[in-house]
Amino acid sequence: MHLLTPELHSRRAFLRRSAQLGMAGTALPLALNLAAMGEAAAFTATDYKALVCVFLYGGNDYANTVVTYDDASYNRYSAIRGGGAGQTAGGIALAKAALTPTLLNPTQALPDNRQYALHPAMGGLAQLFNGGKAAVQLNVGPLVVPLTRAQYSSADRKAYPVPPKLFSHNDQQSVWQSSSPEGSTVGWGGNLGDLALSSNGNSLFTCISVTGNAVYLSGDAALQYQVSTGGAIAINGVKNNVYGQSAVRSALTTLIQQPSNHTLEDEYTRVTRRAIAAESSVTSGLAGVSLATAFPAGNPLADQLKMVARLIGARQALGAKRQVFMVSLGGFDLHDNLIAQQPVLMQRLSEAMTAFYNATVELGLADKVTAFTASDFGRTLTSNGDGSDHGWGGHHLVVGGAVKGQAFYGTAPPVSVANTAAPEDQWHVGQGRLLPTTSVDQYAATLARWFGVGPGEMAGILPNLGHFGAAAGRPDYPVDLGFMG
Repeated sequence: MHLLTPELHSRRAFLRRSAQLGMAGTALPLALNLAAMGEAAAFTATDYKALVCVFLYGGNDYANTVVTYDDASYNRYSAIRGGGAGQTAGGIALAKAALTPTLLNPTQALPDNRQYALHPAMGGLAQLFNGGKAAVQLNVGPLVVPLTRAQYSSADRKAYPVPPKLFSHNDQQSVWQSSSPEGSTVGWGGNLGDLALSSNGNSLFTCISVTGNAVYLSGDAALQYQVSTGGAIAINGVKNNVYGQSAVRSALTTLIQQPSNHTLEDEYTRVTRRAIAAESSVTSGLAGVSLATAFPAGNPLADQLKMVARLIGARQALGAKRQVFMVSLGGFDLHDNLIAQQPVLMQRLSEAMTAFYNATVELGLADKVTAFTASDFGRTLTSNGDGSDHGWGGHHLVVGGAVKGQAFYGTAPPVSVANTAAPEDQWHVGQGRLLPTTSVDQYAATLARWFGVGPGEMAGILPNLGHFGAAAGRPDYPVDLGFMG
């Protein structure tokens, strides 16, 4: 029997419920002490490390991102996607010759002589891969438990549960970020932040979003601090004169920060004071950071990653030793115009992540910062005429100096959409929708271990991880995928 609500039984949940009792006035000292001991026991960082989630909203087409290249696999890919004769472009298939400049050359060959190339617009990331600074995780997606195609098709959802609301954008975005569908309030990035709070001089700068609100960065205690690509977001009435009058600004500043005997009013002013102090700290910290690395203009993802690099450069001023960031790029829901629109997105992704890696080298922190991609889901291998439809598993990239790069991790899926009992047809669930052979929990756990999380804390961060690995009797689904040094 599978425990589908492990959050009800974790130490983290016990602390949460103790705190709730404390709010009722029945166990406040106990709750506070338990929470303090729990977080302090997590880990104490003596160095600096940062994780950067690069979320591709809309569901990225995996087959034209990490493209199968060996002749046998490419020919099947081309036939399924409507390619032309002689391995030329057609339908939604890319020409093989266009892939040669971005061919990936791993240090260890894949089984069956499989080869891959990145999309032709991803030259920068291909160079990072071939230079040992990036890796590809093959066929990763949300799983509650390891599944075969027959188990996925089974009516026994108690024995073989599947992620909730598969193929739904909003829900799968949330499942990737939090292991739960839309409406979830705590993400695994925020859970990492919870464990890192005690290592940072100012806990507010533990989880930082440069892309607006996202459940990924919300923890039980960690808050997601949001900045723009221009820096900290100020309260206009405090930062600038009101009605052109400094006296009005001064009066407003005093008014919105003064203590109150009213509980809700006092909480509001406390949050306002914190926001004003944080804006001042970030602005001051960023003023001391100057990057020579060139980031491409007109690229919204590059703008976000440049801000992340600057914030990392200001880490000492912000008192940070462990940080989790989130950036994003939208536009990947390409049911139509895949061939016309994906190249722009792939170029933005590649140029932005390459520039960001170069900035970490400039900062002397390349081995202390790891960026990784994520997306709602992969897409169908079959064409709908001008694009591809919602899928499940997909291929993702991990970039950084601590990455065991120039390597593929996971299992390379055969290229087929047939509905037969043949072994090569067991990896998909129709139309070339990949049945993941690596779970998001495994992917996240590998990153979390590098970040400093111990085995005993993993269950509180990734609720489904206990169904994977040797301890669960599934050594074929390891909890450490091996792509981090």
